[in-house]
Amino acid sequence: MSQFERIKHSGFIPSSRRIRLDGRTVAIVHPAWSSCGTYRVVFSQAMAYRALGARVVSIAVMDAPTADAPRGERWPRYIAESAELPVDDRYFSGPPTRSWASFSLLKNGWWPLIHGDQASWLIELCKRAPLPKGIGGERIDLVHANHFFTLPFVRRLLRNRRAPVVLETHDVQAAQFILRNRDGLFVPPHVGFRDLLAIELEWMEKADYCVHLNIEEHQTFKRLLPKKRHALIYPAVPPARPSRGGGMILTVASGHYPNYLGIKWLLEEVLPLAPGVPIDIVGDVDEAVRTRDKSLFDAHRDLFRGRVPQIESAYERAGCVLLPTLEGYGLSIRTAEALSSGAPLIATPLAFRGLDVGAQSLRNVTIAADASSFAAALRAAHSRTEDGVCTTDSCTSDTRQFFDTVFGFDAYVDALAEISAMMLTA
Repeated sequence: MSQFERIKHSGFIPSSRRIRLDGRTVAIVHPAWSSCGTYRVVFSQAMAYRALGARVVSIAVMDAPTADAPRGERWPRYIAESAELPVDDRYFSGPPTRSWASFSLLKNGWWPLIHGDQASWLIELCKRAPLPKGIGGERIDLVHANHFFTLPFVRRLLRNRRAPVVLETHDVQAAQFILRNRDGLFVPPHVGFRDLLAIELEWMEKADYCVHLNIEEHQTFKRLLPKKRHALIYPAVPPARPSRGGGMILTVASGHYPNYLGIKWLLEEVLPLAPGVPIDIVGDVDEAVRTRDKSLFDAHRDLFRGRVPQIESAYERAGCVLLPTLEGYGLSIRTAEALSSGAPLIATPLAFRGLDVGAQSLRNVTIAADASSFAAALRAAHSRTEDGVCTTDSCTSDTRQFFDTVFGFDAYVDALAEISAMMLTA
């Protein structure tokens, strides 16, 4: 079953009380990313606006100089991996390859970047992304932009149009940039959090409404931008297939640096305390481990399964899901997916960051704050799953009910409908 079908059949009930967007066009502007939480949020946005009757177009902006889509090194993979995106039309843009020879990009983008200023780099790239062919023929009534650095492109898109802009912030990006900078080689003086945050806030001011998907970013931006309108909306995450309680002990991770740190900890500090316990590591974190620590990858090569076309389906065979989260900010989409499976979870406390409700107290969740307690929980899970017999109904488990309440599609559509009503009737 596709992501589209999983949301469509997840209990969504249309409401006659909602604003309808029939005859309206919503443009969703977002980075051209596929194997990450941002893509899943964009997917849900498209589904929600379509549920409200809107024509939805996607405008994907590449975060590196590139040839025009579908050519270039990165476009074919992105287009293939995002083929399920439920929109009426798709447009692609990115800074042209010739940007590499631009003195202004060198001065305003690349030079700050080598000091760790990823915010200025991404903004300068989006400033150079041309309007895609054919977009001029679209009547755009509302723009839902994802990440502050896409706003230079949005400004150009709306140069001869009048349409409100809803900005989805996807966490305090300044904090994310500082974390990612630990994984790179940068030249002193290194840019600091305050400077990165100032750039982020400057561009957020240009949006008409700010949407935040976790409690920390909502509180932060409400305090820092008190005159802006803000909303906390947990994203509608496509549910994973319900666990059938098999013998697989699963962990899912993309190649982002915080995920690499969690998998490294799991392999180096937890597994030696749980000898003989097999686990399956799904996702493209295998490439990150191979690149950063080849000896560690080689020692555990048989545990890595790589990226699968529909990653949510991996949860169906899981008797237990591991969330070894050590670093990171904002809401974890992987945590939401794991909750939706209904399987028992073993997690570090940070796995539930960004939630203002107590997922840690659910009956089929084990919180393990250190390697020894995580390994003890892992050994216990292995003893329960060896025979492959399901001991609980995953569809009615605490974690699945929690997922339906917090990340349900119906509530998400209601929230976007309310914001659309404010934006389009102002």
